[in-house]
Amino acid sequence: MLHETRAFPPSPEFAAQANAQADMYQAASADRLEFWADQARKHVTWKVPFTTTLDWSEAPVAKWFADGKLNAAYNAVDRHVAAGNGDRVALHFEGEPGDTRTVTYADLQREVNRAANALASIGVQTGDRVVIYLPMIVEAVVAMLACARLGAPHSVVFGGFSSDALRSRIADAGAKVVITADGGFRRGKPSALKPAVDEAVAAEGSPVEHVVVVARTGQETTMVEGRDVWWNDLMESADVEHTPVWVDAEHPLFILYTSGTTGNPKGILHTTGGYLTQTAYTHFNVFDLKPETDVYWCTADIGWVTGHSYVVYGPLLNGATQVIYEGTPDSPHQGRWWEIIEKYKVSLFYTAPTAIRTCMKWGEDIPNKYDLTSLRVLGSVGESINPEAWMWYRRVIGGDKAPIVDTWWQTETGAIMISPLPGVTATKPGSAQRPLPGISADVVNDSAESVPNGSGGYLVLSEPWPAMLRGIWGDLERFKDTYWSRFDGLYFAGDGAKKDEDGDIWLLGRVDDVMNVSGHRLSTMEIESALVSHDIVAEAAVVGAADDTTGQAVVAFVILREQSADQGATPEGVAQIQEELRNHVAKEIGPIAKPRKILVVPELPKTRSGKIMRRLLRDVAENRAVGDATTLADSSVMDLIASELSGTPGKPQA
Repeated sequence: MLHETRAFPPSPEFAAQANAQADMYQAASADRLEFWADQARKHVTWKVPFTTTLDWSEAPVAKWFADGKLNAAYNAVDRHVAAGNGDRVALHFEGEPGDTRTVTYADLQREVNRAANALASIGVQTGDRVVIYLPMIVEAVVAMLACARLGAPHSVVFGGFSSDALRSRIADAGAKVVITADGGFRRGKPSALKPAVDEAVAAEGSPVEHVVVVARTGQETTMVEGRDVWWNDLMESADVEHTPVWVDAEHPLFILYTSGTTGNPKGILHTTGGYLTQTAYTHFNVFDLKPETDVYWCTADIGWVTGHSYVVYGPLLNGATQVIYEGTPDSPHQGRWWEIIEKYKVSLFYTAPTAIRTCMKWGEDIPNKYDLTSLRVLGSVGESINPEAWMWYRRVIGGDKAPIVDTWWQTETGAIMISPLPGVTATKPGSAQRPLPGISADVVNDSAESVPNGSGGYLVLSEPWPAMLRGIWGDLERFKDTYWSRFDGLYFAGDGAKKDEDGDIWLLGRVDDVMNVSGHRLSTMEIESALVSHDIVAEAAVVGAADDTTGQAVVAFVILREQSADQGATPEGVAQIQEELRNHVAKEIGPIAKPRKILVVPELPKTRSGKIMRRLLRDVAENRAVGDATTLADSSVMDLIASELSGTPGKPQA
């Protein structure tokens, strides 16, 4: 097990002004349901106040605040205008080509009202599903809120997904309308979106009646008469006044399909009241938001749950000013993110460990060119962050002063579940640490018994939480089988975890990323962290490969830092690196964790959300034909790895 002794308490100045104080834990523990009722009243405006906090009589389907009525778009926009904050900037939009747009809350209210009227004019009614397939542009936020204003559940599909993925999601949701664009910009070039929609809705029996198209890139676009309509044409004739549809707290807000599933797509269903309560509560406290002064930026795309909860709903419910950016961190140059932080004086920044490790690989001289002193809280999301990346993030980006909130949650949980509180917690590099006040999480063994400190097991949630999924769209039995069948009465997240000596939680990745080597359970994340802690390694991925002797053997794929690349250019240099790293892992974790094989590669296969596709690496490690790579951000990466490993430099050594 990795052992972490470094801890970074908040400064007295930060702790004194922090939104979240230590007594929140006691308040939540004393009366959990009353704690959540207080959060629902504090962070959400109700048209009809609720009188019942939780109905768990139909477990595992929860009902939170069920007799209350509200509207998500009203909460995200109108109430801020009504409170006199219409002139506050809601969105600083930065386009990939460099175009910009500033949208106040009053502007956003007008746009959302018009979009709601526009959608109603083509037949969208309360309860109808609308698929949104857009780049990271202002219209994406407006479209989501317009659907919410009508009580029409939205299903956002990431703009990088194929027409087949889009088709299956449209069919499963029974979507009546698709909102898309002619295209978006990516790495300096326009990338078409409309053709994928045309393919997806051409299928016989498609439920889609209309396709609404935003003109973003100016590409030549085929429009089908009677079905397709330009967004601007609809908006021009739409009224700027619109009365929101007040819905029950349990009215569906959105369906979001999880990526990487086999068989039918798995539509995670979230409802309105509980989801809004927890996203607003967590955003306010985990990021210590001061809406009057902070500028917040979450780099996630709206196609993922992080974009739903921490770009659209959480920040806007809290009246935040935020940045949204269409492009990638390396276009037109590798300092693009830091340039944006300097330009808008971003103070709260939330991104993924994969992105942090990529920036590490490029070198700290790039961020050092920019003024990042406005940053006061840094967040990490999407997967476990290894301690060395955490330390680099704190030192180089946060100036050794900004607290890091390493957050664990899932599409299914809807909002952050485990995280430090930046004004309370002495943060540890690599650990998500404690369940937030109001959240009941534990690490258990195969018998569902809580493990002692210093031990590992399965991460479970033992009490319902407001933002929890209400099911899988159209398949209640699958919901029960997937999440509630492993342990009686416990939600099993699918992740392994350990408790350290202090009881802090360390996430070990999906349980299928836990290897069994000669009877020892080893976490891929721990071995990856050990590898990356060596100063020649920029990034690492570890898989378990079948082994006749040990059951599984550790196989590691590493990318070298740029200054070490020359050493990896010869067979002799590679052999030296492999031996050095094998010994390093043995020293950090123990001889049992020493990789059987270390492969030096130029890139790692990643999905468009930045997650490493270890399944494909397992195919390589076990000398199988590489499986389906269509969900990769760049499918040529597997060809690069294969050619690198079949050539002389980087050829695998036993």
